[in-house]
Amino acid sequence: MKFEIKNRDASGRICRFYTKHGKVTTPALLPVINPNRMPITPKEMKRLFGTEMVITNSYIIRKDEKLKEKAIEKGVHNLIDFDGPIMTDSGTFQSYKYRNVKIDPLEIVEFQRDIGSDVGTILDVFGTPDQTEKKAKEGLQETIKRAKQSMEVKGNMILACTIQGSVYPNLRKICAEKLSDINAEFFPIGGVVPLMENQRYSELTRCILASKKGLNPSRPVHLFGAGHPMIFPLAVALGCDFFDSSAYIKYANDGRMLFPDGTKKLEDLDELPCFCPICTKVTSLELKKMKKSERILQMAKHNLYVSFAELKKIKCAISEGNLWELVERRACSNPYLLEAMKELRKNENKRWLEHFEPIYKNKALFYTGSQTFHRPILYRCHKRLINRYKFSSNSAVILPEGEKPYSKHFSEVIGEILAKRNNLEIVVNSHYGPVPIKLDEMYPFAQSIFPESTDKETEESAEKIFNEFMKGKKVIFWRGKRSLKKSFKSQEIMKENIDLLRISAVADMQFGKNVSKTLFCGKIRIVKSKKTGKIRNIYCDDKHILSMRAGDGMFTLKIKGAKMLHNFFKYPKFRVTVQEEAVPFVKDGKSVFAKFVIDCDKELRPYDECLIVNKNDDLLATGRCLLNKLEMSSFNFGMAVKTREHID
Repeated sequence: MKFEIKNRDASGRICRFYTKHGKVTTPALLPVINPNRMPITPKEMKRLFGTEMVITNSYIIRKDEKLKEKAIEKGVHNLIDFDGPIMTDSGTFQSYKYRNVKIDPLEIVEFQRDIGSDVGTILDVFGTPDQTEKKAKEGLQETIKRAKQSMEVKGNMILACTIQGSVYPNLRKICAEKLSDINAEFFPIGGVVPLMENQRYSELTRCILASKKGLNPSRPVHLFGAGHPMIFPLAVALGCDFFDSSAYIKYANDGRMLFPDGTKKLEDLDELPCFCPICTKVTSLELKKMKKSERILQMAKHNLYVSFAELKKIKCAISEGNLWELVERRACSNPYLLEAMKELRKNENKRWLEHFEPIYKNKALFYTGSQTFHRPILYRCHKRLINRYKFSSNSAVILPEGEKPYSKHFSEVIGEILAKRNNLEIVVNSHYGPVPIKLDEMYPFAQSIFPESTDKETEESAEKIFNEFMKGKKVIFWRGKRSLKKSFKSQEIMKENIDLLRISAVADMQFGKNVSKTLFCGKIRIVKSKKTGKIRNIYCDDKHILSMRAGDGMFTLKIKGAKMLHNFFKYPKFRVTVQEEAVPFVKDGKSVFAKFVIDCDKELRPYDECLIVNKNDDLLATGRCLLNKLEMSSFNFGMAVKTREHID
């Protein structure tokens, strides 16, 4: 099975999933196909919505003699007339819903294999939200047992092994770990339909997070039964790749229409608040007057248009780097989703999510409410500020929030301060915490948009971080020139160049505490843009070691700088270690593929600069990580590091 990451944001990812009937781009929606009744055929879905993959039920096919005979003789693709990838379910949900359904766990897997399913599913034990932890544990143990047995009979079919564990995060994580250990290829998160039906999104979030924490990250994750577009953004941001939907037809049968922010009954609509091809051609009155079968068909198409459109928005958000913003906006439309966002404020969850969060984004960080402060990227920034930032003085002048970049907005004030005491720290007390003026061009300090005033919770959170950062320092809040006269009597002269202080602060934040001492230990020459006046290139003893990116105010590592970091850091710090087989290709400037990675520094994050070395720790090249350590050690397909410069 081939599965590779092509782009990412939050813990969401755009991936390529390869099957014997073609590739699928995730996140992907799999419309549920009932072979007995197909008001919209899979072929038509492909034409209208660009559907790449569908899911049908092998239990329904198997219990109908005519369908069974045709499926065995000609295959499931011929049965539903679809030439793309097909996933089949095993009947677990039917056994849960109707109770008296009798299915043999191995026979149903063998049947899926024999009818040519691209992805078959084990017969797991459905864990209900109301069962005891003991009962849930018994169910997951049986699920794991069946998964192991099913792996032996699946043949060449990709096997989906479902994660169970009811609403107990510890059981979900255990189940995920056990299924990962047997090298399962595809992971549905099951038993969550009752949670979604009752809008118990906080518990759903806990189930997803716990499952992801125990899973092999190189495998696709499918949120079973998640067919409402309202849940897609959050689920993708937490790492789900696939969804399946029977909601499009079920809701249509019930006279309901799906929208990104909820569900509406047709009978309550005087206008159709949508611009899909269905809603632009008819009015709500015309839709109500249609023959029932035709009305259901048109509403089902609307539901699919809206669902696929939401996935397109999510993919755009991943590409642009603002997936969390989309998640927060969608959550604000539903109080139960908003409540679920509180799960992401827990430090244990922010700490885990931060591992998958890119170092920088293509878009500015937008404030949407109190939840914005708890994004993983701000969690990382605050931790690095506290652990890596080096104060040049124990005294600091605190400036209020202002326009960005702060150094330009407060240029006159900064001049007045430095004229009095030019070794003072200058820190902006921003809406999202402390921002040293030396870092005011670094992402996300400069690339963020907040209103003039924020909510009380954000203010309190920012104050807490500010107090922790400034602990033990003498501070004076700027109230004009008199502030310095009252607070500081003596004047000390600082010899260092302000530009050198800026690049030192950025280097320490980006690469590690005290790295600047090594990088800038010789004669430093700083080259600035003639147009903007911003720092662009840094030379040490006439060697080009770093370039500062205009978009995020962070460094791109040059090969001369890489050599300095290689000498400074002990193995495996900052390194990605590759097999000998890959060495000639890296030396030739080729990028590193995941299957050739031996080891990786656990502190490296997606889009981090890194050192590429061989098993003897010989420096080969410098590059940009596309994956973190957990991913590099798991993926056997796709790129892990984009090589920038190599040793000649």
